[in-house]
Amino acid sequence: MKIAIVCYPTFGGSGVVATELGLELARRGHEIHFITYSQPVRLALLNANIHYHEVHVPEYPLFHYQPYELALSSKLVDMVKLHGIELLHVHYAIPHAYAGYMAKKMLKEQGIHIPMVTTLHGTDITLVGKHPTYKPAVSFSINHSDVVTSVSENLKEDTYKHFDINREITVIPNFIEIDKNKTDITSECHRSMMATETQKIITHISNFRGVKRIIDVVKVFYEVQKSIPAKLMMVGDGPEKAEAEDLCDKLGIGDKVIFFGNSHEIDKILCFSDLFLLPSETESFGLAALEAMASGVPVISTNTGGLPEVNRDGVSGYLSNVGDVQDMAQKALSILSDDEVLLKFKSNALKVAQEFNIDKIVPLYEQLYRKALKKLV
Repeated sequence: MKIAIVCYPTFGGSGVVATELGLELARRGHEIHFITYSQPVRLALLNANIHYHEVHVPEYPLFHYQPYELALSSKLVDMVKLHGIELLHVHYAIPHAYAGYMAKKMLKEQGIHIPMVTTLHGTDITLVGKHPTYKPAVSFSINHSDVVTSVSENLKEDTYKHFDINREITVIPNFIEIDKNKTDITSECHRSMMATETQKIITHISNFRGVKRIIDVVKVFYEVQKSIPAKLMMVGDGPEKAEAEDLCDKLGIGDKVIFFGNSHEIDKILCFSDLFLLPSETESFGLAALEAMASGVPVISTNTGGLPEVNRDGVSGYLSNVGDVQDMAQKALSILSDDEVLLKFKSNALKVAQEFNIDKIVPLYEQLYRKALKKLV
């Protein structure tokens, strides 16, 4: 199949999933065309089955805000005609599903019929999409998609709850590629680069937005390090980073916390880690938690959104209520204070992650693609 993938090319979960999906589809012999405003961060290597087409948005003094969705829909039309693309897969409802619908309509007038698969990832539904400014367009775009998927049962329920949707939504969870290097959780990772032999390493990875509750990460770590030697690794960048750094200084733990910024070496960082913290206000799925578990790192997370579908309470880690710092710290200590318990949770985390391995999930997308194409026959 010749498939166009439209996504945000940033460090966010939807862009990562879309890029990894495209790479795996290319390995399976499909011709993949990424169409977005810059090259996706995970798209490090182009090969014969992978193509990238940049969307240029001309700047005119007339426009206070440049019309990206118009440029995107026009680019989609041009690329479909030029490369014989058979199917559009748009990730994130705003503005990609809307631009995809416009492209479909323009192509239809030229005698070209092409199906569109829309994948809902989270804040495009639970936050931005619910805003009165966007809600009618989001509902319209979803209802006029040929196939709609969501990354969790919770997100599916939220979509039906907050929007007037008349389409079937198929749940296809996010996935992870568990390679040979991740199957041995006892492999040496040169931990001495980050901590002493007696220190436990706790990690958090996110975009440091308010919804991630970065301050809670620092507070949980502060409680943990009172009882056991520990280091905290903070990976990512965003609006809450400065406040978190200030809090570390005020609490006197600045020497125990490392702020990495955005990183392309997540696997290496997780290799050092003993525990992953994800105290988010909400998560449609929790891809960061899954990535940690795939590296054999147990997770302490909140019980909100799709997280309970990924992090199994008492198995791959523990769940706590949003904002319950003391409970998260207590559960973290129950794992970290006993090496045998820690090894058990590490092993369980990897076993649960294997349920989301890429070779089990990507075929589900291929089935839906064939279903969408058959509708045109």
